[in-house]
Amino acid sequence: MKSNIKPPKVKEVPYNRSSIDTLSDKLANDSEATLLLEYPTVYIVHSHSGKDKYDVYVGETNDIKRRSIQHLDDDPRLRLDWKQFRDGKNAQMIMIGHEHFNKSLTLDIENQLMLYMSGLTQVSHLNNRRDNPQNKYYTSKEKNEIFSKIWRKLNSLNHRLFPIEEVVKNSALFKASPFHDLTDSQQEAKDQILQRVTEILDNGRTSQLILVEGEAGSGKTVLLSTIFYLLSQFESEDGKKIDAHLLVNHDEQLKVYEEIAKKLGLGSNTVDKPTPFINKRSTDEKVDVALVDEAHLLWTQGKQSYRGSNQLADIRKRAKVTIAVFDRHQVLRTQEFIEKKDMDLMEASARKDGNFIRLRDQLRMNANPDTIQWIEDLTEKRVVGKIPDDDHYDLRIFDDPQKMYAVIKEKAHHSENGLSRMLATFDWKFVGNGKGDHGHPWEVTASSASHLHDLTLPWNLQLPLDASQKGQGKKLAWAEQRQTIDEVGSTYTIQGFDLNYTGLIIGPSVKYRDGKIVFDPSASANTNAVQNRTMKSGDKRTVYEELLPNELHVLLTRGVNGLYIYAVDAKLRTALLKNNQR
Repeated sequence: MKSNIKPPKVKEVPYNRSSIDTLSDKLANDSEATLLLEYPTVYIVHSHSGKDKYDVYVGETNDIKRRSIQHLDDDPRLRLDWKQFRDGKNAQMIMIGHEHFNKSLTLDIENQLMLYMSGLTQVSHLNNRRDNPQNKYYTSKEKNEIFSKIWRKLNSLNHRLFPIEEVVKNSALFKASPFHDLTDSQQEAKDQILQRVTEILDNGRTSQLILVEGEAGSGKTVLLSTIFYLLSQFESEDGKKIDAHLLVNHDEQLKVYEEIAKKLGLGSNTVDKPTPFINKRSTDEKVDVALVDEAHLLWTQGKQSYRGSNQLADIRKRAKVTIAVFDRHQVLRTQEFIEKKDMDLMEASARKDGNFIRLRDQLRMNANPDTIQWIEDLTEKRVVGKIPDDDHYDLRIFDDPQKMYAVIKEKAHHSENGLSRMLATFDWKFVGNGKGDHGHPWEVTASSASHLHDLTLPWNLQLPLDASQKGQGKKLAWAEQRQTIDEVGSTYTIQGFDLNYTGLIIGPSVKYRDGKIVFDPSASANTNAVQNRTMKSGDKRTVYEELLPNELHVLLTRGVNGLYIYAVDAKLRTALLKNNQR
């Protein structure tokens, strides 16, 4: 159906006093000038901060000319944000108007622009970092369509600063941005957490734990990112700021948070790994708040530079409040394993203090509940059921790994399909980032039944960075690097991230015997999951029966719009194909 919503009015002018003084004259012959001069408007000020790098300010106003003069001439605060634009020689201002703009809609458009700008690697600094999500209002249903029309106009104006929407949405920065609209569940959790943090700090209590539990795709990362941002912006009446630190053990996720902190000016030492955070501070130097993303990745025994016995306990000793985001189904290594009684005690303690929050929504996968349940049954009940009909989610079983790879490459080739990559259970040898036994990359090999279409691809992060992305490599997550379409990723590179379409090779550690899925540790190359774990009692025992299913679950739940599966084990492959209705 053709939309009746008209396109926005978008106009770019030099950002200086002379240009703004003559703004009315420049628009004198423009029939739509009133949309910019007399209606509420949204505006973007940008300037080059290096080759293909930009500093950006996003704002909204009811009087674009008056607001611009305030910033250029007599802003009483003389904010650095404005000084750099005012004194620069290449600053431009983009004015955006629409006949349906009102105060609430312009605030929502402003927030959406900040969300998009925060997801772009070419934006070095993003200024005016307010968080202004609006509730329902007269034109709220039009917001998404109007915003898309605005973005397309911005893209035609400057495609380097404003790439197509799908490129933005595929960015790991975008997905972890603190400017997303929160669901009702996330909003309720955010309000509860901020209230508890305020109460705890006001009462002078220390070592308090707020535990947020939720399964993969329940929106934990966005919630934590939002809380980290809001706490970093908080300032008490006496001018004191909250000393908040965000910690994560996952290398790929750490890159994302470091880039967000840099972009939003939150401080270079506010994002860290747990071990450096612990080593840099004594228990007498407590920070106000430590936020721990992927807390299931914290070590519960000594390893490498960490000589303690429980990273979460050591973080709590160094923070007045610790907010830990946790999913017990994503514990993947023996070093992270938590004995059930300890997990139950931690949860009970948090509940007793009113500090336990559970997120239940599934926000990642565009799948119906039956499809999600089918995936859960593979790892929890260890059964292969009939694959449900689902018009929203593309779930397919392949009998040929090469064909599956070809479909993934085709999906990845079209930007509207977003990021699509190959993944596999960790059943093939891989040592660091070095080369394999014969000087070649460590490889994943999946054999077809006929052996005519065997698939061999390098494991994650071994191919050289695509030439077009040189200079960005260290800032990009594995799936965002273009050459990784010719690699296979593992839980170590993809945990915590989304793909639009996943091609999953289920390796020989996952078998099908006597009507049940079984996990074979002898066929796994993941020593971190199958080696013995020393329990608190001193006994050594294996915990692969919990860790290998968790590994499979993480990989099965990465795809937003589709999941393609090839099983190496012939009996598992037969069972999957037999139950494939699509």
